[in-house]
Amino acid sequence: DRYKGRCYGIEPVAGEENQYIAYVAYPLDLFEEGSVTNMFTSIVGNVFGFKALRALRLEDLRIPPAYSKTFQGPPHGIQVERDKLNKYGRPLLGCTIKPKLGLSAKNYGRAVYECLRGGLDFTKDDENVNSQPFMRWRD
Repeated sequence: DRYKGRCYGIEPVAGEENQYIAYVAYPLDLFEEGSVTNMFTSIVGNVFGFKALRALRLEDLRIPPAYSKTFQGPPHGIQVERDKLNKYGRPLLGCTIKPKLGLSAKNYGRAVYECLRGGLDFTKDDENVNSQPFMRWRD
């Protein structure tokens, strides 16, 4: 029970039938210090995967100052990324390759190639992709 998220309030959405705003809090011990990825994956990835929910939208996310202070920040800013990519004056566009598991290194590389050839600025690995037997990192 110590590590469960807790709903501390529910309000109906004005003018909408069967729609509610739920206020949920999670204990900070659930999240790795300094890891934005871990926090968002834990909250958004897990909650949005609930099959019992037909629709869900994240309206607000409040991070306690004690947890915010654990973030070291990126090693450099957006300007460095723009300089590396030689892309200026517009948002950078990227995606996560799917399916996240099961592709061979060759097919994964092909998917990355097609994304970049099609106009994306970057791709990223899904958090679950590491060095599995079917796709070793060095491949």
